[in-house]
Amino acid sequence: MQYRELGRTGWKVSTVSFGSWAIGGTWGPVEDDESLAALHRAVELGVNFFDTADVYGDGHSERLLAQLRRDHKDETIYIATKAGRRLDPHTAAGYNRENITAFVERSLKNLDMEALDLLQLHCPPTEVYYMPEVFGVLDDLTRAGKIRYYGVSVEKIEEALKAIEYPDVQTVQIIFNMFRHRPSELLFEQVKKRRIGILARVPLASGLLTGKMKPDTTFAADDHRAFNREGEAFDRGETFSGVDYEAGLKAVAELKTMCPAGMSMVQFALRWILMFDAVTCAIPGAKRSSQAEENAAAADLPPLSDATMEQIRVVYDRYIRESVHHYW
Repeated sequence: MQYRELGRTGWKVSTVSFGSWAIGGTWGPVEDDESLAALHRAVELGVNFFDTADVYGDGHSERLLAQLRRDHKDETIYIATKAGRRLDPHTAAGYNRENITAFVERSLKNLDMEALDLLQLHCPPTEVYYMPEVFGVLDDLTRAGKIRYYGVSVEKIEEALKAIEYPDVQTVQIIFNMFRHRPSELLFEQVKKRRIGILARVPLASGLLTGKMKPDTTFAADDHRAFNREGEAFDRGETFSGVDYEAGLKAVAELKTMCPAGMSMVQFALRWILMFDAVTCAIPGAKRSSQAEENAAAADLPPLSDATMEQIRVVYDRYIRESVHHYW
């Protein structure tokens, strides 16, 4: 496993970390025994950073991570959670002191922690980034010892650029993968100047970049890939990175032809992300130990060649750019 510094926290976190949305819910059937086995295997392989949210299974994902931490008391394990999406309706006005504090207290209980390692605003409405009082609440919660550090999870580049103007934002979580190149432009330049960590989420484009999907692949009714392709439940960009499914399959077919020997498509996609030094870590999900193993192995693979990086860009330009580049 390889490690990179996370912002100005002083933490060194695994470059391939663990996203726990799938073990919480809305990704089809999942069994807790399998989820815990995957989490334990990840720790054994050097993963020390786990991302979750209070809405993943209504706190279920957080509680699984609390169990993981109890089972590995002698290991350094960082847990990042997120707050805000419990609001109904999900409006900027809901990001007030009372609600944010209540969300933090609930996550502290779920995670069995005295202070949250890292709290992230969970893709709030764009207006929230123009409300300094929200970040003032986070500062107060930090001073009160309820959270150690805070950051943001964003949908759009604009939101990230605004968020990093606040001096104590430590991390930005954003969709970055072979189907989402735009963060590598202005945003990465700015976060490096400010020493802010980048958590690359949806690194496999909701599974499209695994190379295992086909035109007739079906998804369970409770899987967001079945019900959110047009943004019916939340932002469209969260499902397949906003890419049209058929176009994505065509792009993946070409990407497969340039995947280096000895790498799976999953590892190829993760290794591409790690080619960017502004990225602290990728946070792929895993519902089984075998997936955790495949993901973790990507951290130690050799760099991709300049020629391969250029070929990937050409595929992006041909199939993906027009439909996603300027939307997020």
